[in-house]
Amino acid sequence: MTSVSPIAASLYVFAGGGAGAILRYQTGRLLTHLLGPQAVTAFPWATLAVNVIGGCAMGLLAGWLARHGGAAGEQWRLLAGVGLLGGFTTFSAFSLELMLLVERGQPWLAASYALISVLAGLTALYIGLIAMRIAA
Repeated sequence: MTSVSPIAASLYVFAGGGAGAILRYQTGRLLTHLLGPQAVTAFPWATLAVNVIGGCAMGLLAGWLARHGGAAGEQWRLLAGVGLLGGFTTFSAFSLELMLLVERGQPWLAASYALISVLAGLTALYIGLIAMRIAA
């Protein structure tokens, strides 16, 4: 694996992240067009779609990098994994990290990570909402 300078690494992540964010936005627009505004406000179809697509894409990328990554593997990991898929959905990174814990024979740590991540994320969101309501 070749080393990537911090500036180059940041540029890879920046480029991929921008593309991923645009893809996420366009996925939401496409699903709103296909399903209608009522359907996408009644259930978070776009978020579900990007999480599932992103999880699958992260699995494909991780498998491809493990087999064929070679010298350019780090650049691809930064551009496609951290940047593109990170901008598209952070759930894909969460899913990969969770699966790595399971594959390493640490199912209890994986379950703890999943539970803590979901509960802490929801709690943090709730605290943010309450803080803004108090400030208003």
